[in-house]
Amino acid sequence: MHLQEQKLEERWKLALLFCLHGSALGMWGVSLASVLRAYGMELLVPYAFATTSVAALISPLGIGALADQKYSSERVLRWLGTGAMIFLGLLFWSIHQRWSPWLVILLAQIHALFSAPTFGLTTSLVMSRLTDAKQQFGRLRLWATLGWMASGLLISWVFHTDRSPWSGWAGCICWALTLLCTFTLSPLPPSQPKPHRTWKEVMGLDALHLLKHHDHGIVFLTSCLLSIPLAAFYPFTVMHLMDLGVEHPIAAMTLGQITEAVTMVWLSSILNRTRLKWVFLLGIGFGVLRYGLYVTDSEPFLYLGIFLHGLCYTLFFITGQIYLEQRIPAEMRARAQALLTLMISGIGSLTGTLACGWWWARCRTGAQDAVDWPVFWAGLMVTTGLVFVFFALAYRGRRSS
Repeated sequence: MHLQEQKLEERWKLALLFCLHGSALGMWGVSLASVLRAYGMELLVPYAFATTSVAALISPLGIGALADQKYSSERVLRWLGTGAMIFLGLLFWSIHQRWSPWLVILLAQIHALFSAPTFGLTTSLVMSRLTDAKQQFGRLRLWATLGWMASGLLISWVFHTDRSPWSGWAGCICWALTLLCTFTLSPLPPSQPKPHRTWKEVMGLDALHLLKHHDHGIVFLTSCLLSIPLAAFYPFTVMHLMDLGVEHPIAAMTLGQITEAVTMVWLSSILNRTRLKWVFLLGIGFGVLRYGLYVTDSEPFLYLGIFLHGLCYTLFFITGQIYLEQRIPAEMRARAQALLTLMISGIGSLTGTLACGWWWARCRTGAQDAVDWPVFWAGLMVTTGLVFVFFALAYRGRRSS
């Protein structure tokens, strides 16, 4: 009984770690666009969000190199988390003081380099402490989503800092709590010395041969393509809500996390009853419908579109991670997941933030540079629709015996 109580206590600590880490990212991640806009730096929005994608392009190399060292995941997370906390505070201070836009972007990029690998490290840290990760991880991962939701509600409804640098400084406080939480975890026995790996293996480039497999390549490519229009969701939905006069846009964005949490709980049941191809297509289809609702330029339909975001994200991207877990040989799964992260958060998101930023600038019309939101979202709806058609025609899947 005492051992069971210890395991239960450890699980709660892991859930708390996920929750705090999600809060550290959510406190400022959604509000960044509104803060930049409030301080007259609206044109920096695409580039500020692109810094995370640039960092994700090199994060597989950084994570692989760190994993080769003789340091625990907790220690590496503390180092990176400390850097992320410091430069996040400096980033929002530079916005508050209206420093040079170039300096703001530089601080955003340095912060992203520290922050980008941290959630993967937290995931690795949690997974290493589970006895049955397949059954236990989903419920623990849910706490990161709940932490993100709670941070949005606190920022918007409680502290009313949707457009204030205090959202970034609140993120620093959450980072400090996250790092303190790592000290409460029971230490793991030292790992076995890792064999020497080539630079190609450290960078995960040996996983590129997976792209030669037809269905694997389609899943990787579609994940990258879908990330392009998805990159507009957080920064530009917030600005659209502000243009419609919504008082608490950050709180409104938590609607997407509600459906994400619910869908994550039921995902295993959905996958047991539905062919994998149709789950993928359903996720992309919800993405098309989401932007289609945005085209109406109506506040209620924007809320409904935000609500559909969780379905789109979970049914496609989380299903994609499960696909790799089921279809890729065990010795290649870690590198396959790293390659998927590179395709989504690196290539796809970087292309998306720059392309969506260009499209947003093209849709600014009139003397006051007002945004033609229906045209903006219609372009992204069509783009997502083309991804739907591509995947429907290209993906084959396993045939029934």
